[in-house]
Amino acid sequence: MLLDIDIPQNAKYVYKKPSITSESNNNDITETLDLNSRIITSRTPLQEFYAHQCIFITGGTGFLGKILIEKLLRSCADLERIYVLVRPKKEKSIDTRMEELFNDPIYKRLKEENPKFHHKVAAVAGDCSLQGLGLSTSDRDLLTRDVSVVFHVAATVRFDEKLKLATAINVQSTSDILSLCKDMQKLKAAVHVSTAYANCISREIGEKFYDYPIKNKELLSLVNCLPEETVNEISPRIISPWPNTYAFTKAIAEDLIRSRNKSLPIGIFRPGIVISTANEPMPGWIDNFYGPTGIAAGVATGLLRTMHCDPKKNANIVPVDLTVNALIASAWDIAMETARRDEEMLIYNFVSSVDAPFTWQDFFHTNKRYVNMYPMSTALWYISFTMSKYSFVNTIYSVILHLVPAFIIDTLSVCVGRKPSLMKMYGKIHKFANVISYFCTREWTFSNDNVRGMWHRLDPRDRQMFYFTMESFNWEQFFSNYIKGIRVYLFKDNLKTIAKSKLRWQRFYYMHQVVKGLAASFGFLFLWKVLSAIFM
Repeated sequence: MLLDIDIPQNAKYVYKKPSITSESNNNDITETLDLNSRIITSRTPLQEFYAHQCIFITGGTGFLGKILIEKLLRSCADLERIYVLVRPKKEKSIDTRMEELFNDPIYKRLKEENPKFHHKVAAVAGDCSLQGLGLSTSDRDLLTRDVSVVFHVAATVRFDEKLKLATAINVQSTSDILSLCKDMQKLKAAVHVSTAYANCISREIGEKFYDYPIKNKELLSLVNCLPEETVNEISPRIISPWPNTYAFTKAIAEDLIRSRNKSLPIGIFRPGIVISTANEPMPGWIDNFYGPTGIAAGVATGLLRTMHCDPKKNANIVPVDLTVNALIASAWDIAMETARRDEEMLIYNFVSSVDAPFTWQDFFHTNKRYVNMYPMSTALWYISFTMSKYSFVNTIYSVILHLVPAFIIDTLSVCVGRKPSLMKMYGKIHKFANVISYFCTREWTFSNDNVRGMWHRLDPRDRQMFYFTMESFNWEQFFSNYIKGIRVYLFKDNLKTIAKSKLRWQRFYYMHQVVKGLAASFGFLFLWKVLSAIFM
């Protein structure tokens, strides 16, 4: 099911071929040849940069990687090949996994516009959690011989991942990528995808490197020498003051690049909180419940009713398609800015809080409006959500709004012979909410001069084709598609059920008001009894 929404005109640049008339005289023939020559070389600067190049992508089967592959194939049709690192699974070969990848709805537009793209994509067996990326000797030789552009996107994005595995995927794989890049004979640019929150221990985050209390060599030596049980036990002390292993290992990976990037055309790309597409290849596409999407989905289904979050703090969310466009442009920018690269490495903070600030309160109120317009057919209750910047207040709300109702419903389920599930579900919800509350109760001041400079260095045609500036971004339009995208792509909820869902949603509304009235009445009665016992 694809969302029935028109893609804005600025999402794609269409080159119109000039008409040429054939004449008999030599001057006209010469003019015709010149025009044909201009047509052949009519690529934009970014397209020219990627033409005939071989690209290596890690994390290509992930959320960001899928959009990156789609956009490169659709907008840079003259590229030679994309090598995608794919982890083999016991029940699936890497070729099977690639076939499943291209069955995703996001590749529908690519198949229509460029149906003969399959020969340009090659799966390479590997695993970022293994030494040397798990590459065979022959595959490594192939990559070092052919590849000229590298996108290191792979990472474990689980905030609470065990430190040993997080280090292997986020830090050791970065070391292996650097070693691979140093052996690449044609390397023009390599981009390491980090996160805007790698340096969240600082309140002001510029496009520069930061110093850390532990170095990459020390961390790698520590996790490789000690048993996993010991590493897990001392992890809180190792990662402090970072809030989780994800942000910590991303920071250490940056430190590794800083110490080992000598002579490499490499840069670091730091996106904010990446969520669904704004325009391309279709509005509202999303394939995971991470971060704010998990919050929005929980609120929309009536399950999540309270959260530890400061509504006045900036959300710093960015659409995945604009993120990918900026990522593609950054490789070109790194290759072009050779003189500057010798002085300092290019680092790009791709965030929204500078040019299009949007608070968590804005996030909730905008989404609530569209949840009421496109209610989920799977909703369990009417939308009712409160945010508190105070942890103890949120804990009280969690007991009253989550645990007490869950206990009552689970008890009734047991009485009628059904398996209780709500208490267990809220255990998972609270764990998820606690992990992301750190980023919902704090605010950082970012600078994005390199991103702005890159935007202004782009050819006007590339600004259309690879649109990524967040200036004057239309959040209202974005979130109308966002909620529909969650409904269609995550809950597999056909838009044809909206009329029926609205009737159900209306019933939930009246039931919600009745429950609120009863709760207020019992609360007033209880307070009256207490006061009567004290003063009478």
